Amino acid sequence: MSETPVTTANRGAVRVVTVNRPDKLNALNAATLDALLAAFEAAANDPSVRCVVLTGAGPKAFVAGADIAEMNGLTPVQGRDFSLRGQKLMRRVEKMPKPVIGMINGFALGGGLELAMGCHLRIAADTAKVGQPEINLGLIPGFGGTQRLLRLAGRAATLELCLVGAPIDATRARELGIVNRVVPAAELEAETMKLAEQIANSAPLALRGVLDCVNVGGECGIEEGLEYETAQFGLMFATQDMREGTTAFLERRKPNFSGQ
Repeated sequence: MSETPVTTANRGAVRVVTVNRPDKLNALNAATLDALLAAFEAAANDPSVRCVVLTGAGPKAFVAGADIAEMNGLTPVQGRDFSLRGQKLMRRVEKMPKPVIGMINGFALGGGLELAMGCHLRIAADTAKVGQPEINLGLIPGFGGTQRLLRLAGRAATLELCLVGAPIDATRARELGIVNRVVPAAELEAETMKLAEQIANSAPLALRGVLDCVNVGGECGIEEGLEYETAQFGLMFATQDMREGTTAFLERRKPNFSGQ
């Protein structure tokens, strides 16, 4: 059994967070949820980190779901608290001030798909499978699956995935808008890190502005969203990165963003 349910490693300005329970297909128990929350809090507060990659240990699973053995004995109140614990993590990932890329290297089922959907971008191996199979356990998604899947893939796809409970392959997930890119399994890490490093070289405050605008705009009307975007756009003119970016463009050189 893995001693540490979550590991972290830095690759330049990219923080790689790995769910480290390969013997359990990286299933999410309470300890793993707490460790992931701590890892994302640390990444959010570390100025050297500009992008986060989230993945699962081993060749089989990103996260195969919540830990059924732990859930089996829960009371209704404990079940509600477990749901709240998971939703707190997913919301922390979703509202990170730095882009989070989900590197889906295998099964992303139930809580695993919910965790992936909290990420800002998702790259899947062509061998990956995703789904919300809770119905087969007499359950429903409890970590935000019905809500984020609805926003990503629409009503029809959400109802099919949640009511039928059958997983779909990575290509179908891309067609539905659940994942952004599908790449050969052997190239997954290289392609994910290439994208992460590209993002990490961008202006941190502008990245945060985009994330904030999309998060706010996704939950409000168009007029409120446009007003928020305008405010964030104006705020960028107070940053050194905006001056550096525009000056570098005029001087025909690559910008060197400092996050100031």
